[in-house]
Amino acid sequence: MKRFQLFFTFALLLSFFALESTAFAQNEPVMYFCEKYGRNGEIGVSDRFTTGYLTVMVKSDYALGLDDVTIQFDKYNYRTDDFEYYEKFYYSIDPDMNYIFFEKNDESDMNFKDPGVYRVFLLDDRDRTVTSALIEIIR
Repeated sequence: MKRFQLFFTFALLLSFFALESTAFAQNEPVMYFCEKYGRNGEIGVSDRFTTGYLTVMVKSDYALGLDDVTIQFDKYNYRTDDFEYYEKFYYSIDPDMNYIFFEKNDESDMNFKDPGVYRVFLLDDRDRTVTSALIEIIR
């Protein structure tokens, strides 16, 4: 019985160390949305907006190391129960950035024109997903 208690105590102690090494609040870039980014930071952060222009925010604990990136919207199609390609917007950023906002500019309008549910991706220059999030657009 004493061996069982010793083994159980050792296993419990070991599991605490294993949990500690993998329990991080943020170890991947996070994507979220706001109405616009101004002098005082984000304005109107949410995951539900009316149709129109939005700002996509990406925040990370480390420099992303990216030069050319793409924001891609995929709109959910209720008829086929699947997402379909919708639109891509291209941006150039500094590799040392870890807090980035993507908004309307001369090349990219960032306009969510139709109501629905969208997957939004930040893609690197090889079209690999860096981070993604869901957003709902209403009228």
